Amino acid sequence: MYLQRDVRLVHTLSSVVGIFMATASATGLSYREAIYPTDDLLQSFLSNDVLNLVVGLPILYGSMWLARRGQLIGLLFWPGALFFVLYNYIVYVFAMPLNAAFLLHLTLVTLSVYTVIGLIATIDGKAVQQRLSGAVPERLAGGVLVGLGLLFLLRVIGVIVHALLSQAPMAETEIAVHTSDFLISPAFVIGGVLLWRREALGYVTGLSLLFQASMLFIGLILFLLLQPLLTPVPFAPVDVAVIFAMGLICFIPFALFVHGVLTNRDPPAAESTTTSG
Repeated sequence: MYLQRDVRLVHTLSSVVGIFMATASATGLSYREAIYPTDDLLQSFLSNDVLNLVVGLPILYGSMWLARRGQLIGLLFWPGALFFVLYNYIVYVFAMPLNAAFLLHLTLVTLSVYTVIGLIATIDGKAVQQRLSGAVPERLAGGVLVGLGLLFLLRVIGVIVHALLSQAPMAETEIAVHTSDFLISPAFVIGGVLLWRREALGYVTGLSLLFQASMLFIGLILFLLLQPLLTPVPFAPVDVAVIFAMGLICFIPFALFVHGVLTNRDPPAAESTTTSG
């Protein structure tokens, strides 16, 4: 099972994260005017509530289900699904007004942080490293993760510097997205470096981060497709094409990593040590 200790508490906390996410999204969709009192909030988060239900929940519970069946791919997807939740709700926390929904979003951020740390600490990194070493594209995937992390960090810094120099006001939702990018990007850089160096923790977090990034790109495409259906914002086909092209940078190493996990079997000598837990 590639686990160092009992995972039941982490499983319970992850289930609670899923329940809270479903509750928050359903509340936003049902009471949109009360939860999102401005046009900017409505246009930014209404479609995202749908995405949390049709993307966030399935990848979270699907990963947990696969992990419970002893599938390494599910265990490595699981932290990525929690990262997906964390990234999304950091944006909510920094953009939303102080209301009951804000408390639920803040709870989701806090729970996601503790749960993903607990889950990663539970996974036997040495066993995962032994299983995947040489079978996955460590250098390609690690380089992409470092590149994405640095790209988003530099983009946020550039936006902030430009705003300070020009004294141009920024929408709260835009600030929230940049804040989430700034807080999450270091994880990509660190995870990428660890994977590049073939460290045990790099093998544990590498696929998780690629999974989260891929789901964010897919989610953004779906967001742009849903937005014209739920809000007055017009459809932007050029934006969809650009985001898909950017997403390929992440989709390709992600697919290669998944292929390596699914096709590589445990070394016979390690069989007895990697199934504990």
